[in-house]
Amino acid sequence: MIRSMYTAVAGLRAHQTMMDVVGDNIANVNTAGFKKNQVVFADMLSQTLNGAGAPRENLGGTNPAQVGLGVKVSSVAKNFGQGALQRTGRDLDMSIEGDGFFVLQFAGEQHFTRAGSFFLDADGRLTTSDGGLVQGWQADAQGVVDPSETTRGIKVAVGDQITPVPTSEVSLGGNLSSEAPIGTEAFAGLDVFDLQGNPIAASLTFTKTAVNEWTVSGTYGDNGDVLALTDNVLTFGVDGELTGPADSTINFAAGAVPNAGAVEIFISGNGARRFTQFGGSTSINAINQNGSATGTLQSVSVGQDGTLVGAYSNGQVRPIAQVALATFSNAEGLERVGGSAFRSSINSGLAQVGLAGSGGRGLMAPGTLEMSNVDLAEEFTQLIRAQRGFQANSRVVTASDELLQEIVNLKR
Repeated sequence: MIRSMYTAVAGLRAHQTMMDVVGDNIANVNTAGFKKNQVVFADMLSQTLNGAGAPRENLGGTNPAQVGLGVKVSSVAKNFGQGALQRTGRDLDMSIEGDGFFVLQFAGEQHFTRAGSFFLDADGRLTTSDGGLVQGWQADAQGVVDPSETTRGIKVAVGDQITPVPTSEVSLGGNLSSEAPIGTEAFAGLDVFDLQGNPIAASLTFTKTAVNEWTVSGTYGDNGDVLALTDNVLTFGVDGELTGPADSTINFAAGAVPNAGAVEIFISGNGARRFTQFGGSTSINAINQNGSATGTLQSVSVGQDGTLVGAYSNGQVRPIAQVALATFSNAEGLERVGGSAFRSSINSGLAQVGLAGSGGRGLMAPGTLEMSNVDLAEEFTQLIRAQRGFQANSRVVTASDELLQEIVNLKR
């Protein structure tokens, strides 16, 4: 009788733990990045009443007779299934589609989380709401990220200024009319940025000097100073395609425009936007050019690979940093530390830190948050199971007590 009572008590304890886990899951149904727990039961030791007997010549074998001694909670397993993504529209909210965890530095300890609601502190550091520093790789002055370096806290300097870039290349495309008479002029304008980032207006004049030949001259500045050009004679074949200069470039040397470096003007010789001499109208355009004025950081966006891209006041965009992701050999071996965060344990394996979209890591979904993966319908079902299991075990205690009472009443 006593054995059945203690067995039922073990059942009560196990189902109380199940209730605790289900209650925690339901409480965190709206917690971003929360991963639900699942209780796994296992039977406890069994008392052997009769051992197994081996078959003999005139007698069959017998099976062991055992009585179980109750139930125990063998594990509380974490379920890392993907939660639903909810769009927030915040630039610094991000979630992971697939495997992986954001890497945090928290009070000298490395934590990992799926909750990607990040903020900037007074020093421009990317942090969680409770102060964890988001880890990744900072871009250099040219906007290049090196993932081979050790991760560190990401910093986004509000009002960050980028240095000006002097113009060194300009690409022109368009058409010079083959029907134009000799002496016809066509014009194209472009801005050249000097070493200090100041724009200097320049103008190119294309003058038809012979059949299938045009000479290019140039001026710059408000006073129309002459711009000394080299390789400035353009020749075309009978098919209207560019034949000279051989390298398809017009150049002016450093210093030809004050405080500016040397500039190569590329005359596109092929492709859909090439420079030609066909019939019809004349149209010349600058397809692209490098160089820019100084600029200050205006806004930040996040790419699918976790790159934080800054948009600057001079129209330039440049990577600022890249968020790191970590995966584990056994993610269920992670330990919870609160705040929807985890830390590694001796059974989780070492964190394998790398770029989003590589090494089995998922991609970022910017402007969204991953919600809890708790399913309320399933949790309420588990709640009913835990309640009924607790009630049934309590009935065993009651029945065992009644049997003991009958034994006591045998002697009256």
